[in-house]
Amino acid sequence: MDLKEYFASVKGSGVLSTADDKGVVNAAIYATPYSLEDGLVGFIMKERKTHENILVNPHACFLFIEAGKLTGKRIYLTKVREEKNSELLFSLLRHCKHEECEAKGDYYLVFFKVDKVLELVGDTELI
Repeated sequence: MDLKEYFASVKGSGVLSTADDKGVVNAAIYATPYSLEDGLVGFIMKERKTHENILVNPHACFLFIEAGKLTGKRIYLTKVREEKNSELLFSLLRHCKHEECEAKGDYYLVFFKVDKVLELVGDTELI
């Protein structure tokens, strides 16, 4: 099952972990990633610590725990590019309209390639 199918079929909670250029780690609650072209995944970010970190260190890990279970995925990522306040970004946002979101500040759609996917527990590599 690919990641798009997986996230469409399960509910749960996710944490996106990043680190700055000195290795200081940050973790933040994030919704599941968007499946984009060429096998890339994307996260929508505001100008906060996670986005600051990804500007200086392109590596991240998304840990997803399925609701009511101790199963899920660890998805290792590398940033490939980003878009600021783009039409694609606003087409993905469900919680506010383009004009409402723009009034709240800048948003970034950050594109990542998936380097590796592991089960939540253990070292079984899935992708």
